[in-house]
Amino acid sequence: MIAAIKPAGANTRGLLAYLYGPGRHDEHLDPHIVTGFVMLGMPDPGRNPDATLTQLARHLDEPVRLRNSEFGKKVTDHVWHCPVRAAPEDRHLSDAEWADIAQRIVEAAGIAPPGDDLGCRWIAVRHADDDIHILATTVREDGRRPKLHNSGIRVGDACRQIETDYGLRQLKKGDRTAGRRPTQAEMHKAERLGWEQTSRDWLQDRIRAAIPHAGNTEELLAYLEADGIAVKPRRGPSGDLLGYAAGRPGDLNKDGQQIFHPGGKIAPDLTLPKLKARLDSTAPEEHPTARRERPTTPWHQATDALDTFHTGMADETHAQAHIVALGELIEATAQKAPDHLRADVHAASQVFARARRSRIRAENQAARTLRHAARDIAHTATGPDGSALAALLAALVWATIVAARWRETRSHVHQAEAARRTLHHLQNAADQALTPVLDNLTTRQPTAQARRTLAHDVRAAVPDHADRILTDPAWPALATVLADAEAGGHKPHQLLKEAAAQRELTTARRPARVLITRIQHTSRDPAPNPRAEAARRTTTMRVSTTGPKADETQPAPPAFLAEPKHRPRV
Repeated sequence: MIAAIKPAGANTRGLLAYLYGPGRHDEHLDPHIVTGFVMLGMPDPGRNPDATLTQLARHLDEPVRLRNSEFGKKVTDHVWHCPVRAAPEDRHLSDAEWADIAQRIVEAAGIAPPGDDLGCRWIAVRHADDDIHILATTVREDGRRPKLHNSGIRVGDACRQIETDYGLRQLKKGDRTAGRRPTQAEMHKAERLGWEQTSRDWLQDRIRAAIPHAGNTEELLAYLEADGIAVKPRRGPSGDLLGYAAGRPGDLNKDGQQIFHPGGKIAPDLTLPKLKARLDSTAPEEHPTARRERPTTPWHQATDALDTFHTGMADETHAQAHIVALGELIEATAQKAPDHLRADVHAASQVFARARRSRIRAENQAARTLRHAARDIAHTATGPDGSALAALLAALVWATIVAARWRETRSHVHQAEAARRTLHHLQNAADQALTPVLDNLTTRQPTAQARRTLAHDVRAAVPDHADRILTDPAWPALATVLADAEAGGHKPHQLLKEAAAQRELTTARRPARVLITRIQHTSRDPAPNPRAEAARRTTTMRVSTTGPKADETQPAPPAFLAEPKHRPRV
């Protein structure tokens, strides 16, 4: 059951005309009052032909007129409107049941507190089988205004209890992190202008898409302006940025002026302070993978950054930061994904926006590596090869599973549900990306004897999952990957153990596919030569023992920077 409190209005008669009218699409049938305040004492215009809407409106507005005649400052925002709708699968509710539900909602909201005979005047009108509309005027009989702060939360709690008491569909309790729903006016305007999205939804997508490209909030606003979005920064006397608002091109008011929406109205996590915490606090640094001796791509860097995603979830502030940065990485991947995958990855990014938000304050420095990886992908001019993209998408799937499980353990039901819905889109994209890779690997599978040897390695390395792996249709492709890795100097047994430790295989739909992407990523370079490594350690020890003493003025350089005179052959 959903009770949606609308913004305060000023025209009681106008709202009654809508409630008792035919509706915008002739959907209103038999409009009538099911209940109201104790002293209603007025005939129902839906049942009595002599009763008029004007009379009913005057009766409801009486406390408002009395207050306005006695005080200089007039009340104009006095119309409280709350539609209450049951789920489509819920049973039919009688007028008496709807009357009880309306009474409980106005009590919870503070419109008519229980036992208070001086509450606001209100009525509940039913004009359909599955909903009612509660209309109240927010001046009490004693002339005071009701206490409606946080009324939406109280009404939501009341609806959850009503669902239990009446055996209706159980909805999840809200946590005050959801975005604002589009208003009727916004939806009608978008429909009138031929837009697929309302302005705020459109702006939210554009701002999220810009975040991976920006190093700070000033860069973010500049990027948005370059993208054609109207931006209105709010600055202090010193020139410091204090806030911002954004406008969609073509979204004009009746006077032809651009309409701007503050960041916090676009989405709760797009306020300037939250954007500053995510962007400005991330000090530029060399990505850990950039220090490797071999060259690497942003796609491999991102997969490397996700390798340790699960280790950052112990502290809740760090976990929140990692989940937010994961959303940025999904968005960056969507922007650079091939055309046939972009729709699924972009849909995943949009859905995951809900999974990011919670009331936990993120320690954003903890996720700087992941955020740098997202920025590198956003800035790269080249697309990934097939295996690199497949590995990254598989890593994103696993990271999203980790995020969903963490949300569930914290009872973040809305965020966990959003993460689960994100998985559907990411898995579709991952399956599509891996298909050509599997086809190529399968066509060059090793000999039957080699496959039997590799199967023995599988049974030794991951005995609990060996049967599922060896019966997976992707096993021939996995055998090719293991054979290629062995030719590069790696040990298949060790690679299998490391890959299985990186991600548990119990919940994997296709364990062989999971292992393929992991092993291809970790074995893409030849294995290190043990003799060369031993020689390097020996040379390093010799340099450290013959170098300057610790108490000399010039400190010794780090041992790993020392270059041996004769580099051993590798």
